Amino acid sequence: MSCPTHQPAAWPKPNVVSVNGVVVARAAIAREAQNHPAPKPIIAWQAAARALVLRELMLQEARRLELTAEPATDPQGRRETADEALIRALAEREVTVPEADEASCRRYYEQNRRRFRSTDIFEASHILLAAPANDRAKFAQAQRDAAAILAELKAHPERFAALARAHSACPSGQQDGNLGQITSGQTTPEFEQALVKLALGGLTEAPVATRYGLHIIRLDRRHEGRELPFEIVAERIAAYLTERTRRTATAQYIARLVSRAAITGIELAGAEAHNVH
Repeated sequence: MSCPTHQPAAWPKPNVVSVNGVVVARAAIAREAQNHPAPKPIIAWQAAARALVLRELMLQEARRLELTAEPATDPQGRRETADEALIRALAEREVTVPEADEASCRRYYEQNRRRFRSTDIFEASHILLAAPANDRAKFAQAQRDAAAILAELKAHPERFAALARAHSACPSGQQDGNLGQITSGQTTPEFEQALVKLALGGLTEAPVATRYGLHIIRLDRRHEGRELPFEIVAERIAAYLTERTRRTATAQYIARLVSRAAITGIELAGAEAHNVH
């Protein structure tokens, strides 16, 4: 007997989906929908239907052109299915993707210099006071304790290590509060936002609240990131530009196939042209 609280999601019942007279099975769409997470079943179903329509369209074209292809294996040992190999062969034959030349790469580099910069590295120390947000009394006490510690540090900054060892709820407290080197994304957003604003040797003006509690933060060193020369990033830029061109060219090619096809049961937007497995 099935549990009434775990019924499968009810799939919508749209018109029959077909491509040039070939019906895309409802069961296949339901299976494919697992690959398209969405807040509502109808949205997942529609995304799955579009993906399978485009797949069927490309397979029909590959067969019309009498293409053959041996399934390839990627570096991780995953082998293509016969259909995936056919779609790849069709794209290789029909979609022209020129390699990005040096001039294009240099132009992109000059227009996006800020993207090609090594990250800043911070060396910081902190004192963490556990402050459970769901316990108002304990949170208020942590605020008072943090304010008292911060006031003492402003008067006697040389006591940071001793106060970290005595009060910090973080394991770093046993290392005088030292967190070592930190780069972007390694701490909570609130902590990072406070850290990047600090002057060298400076303390946060007020305790910084995060999901871990209240932090008193000190910036010990800052290693500024540097701009990477073109020669170091040229290969990465070329790969990016080539892939961008490939996606655009593939979308345009599929749009042409769609314009000539008889498709029922689902609307295809231009952006769906990338949704082919």
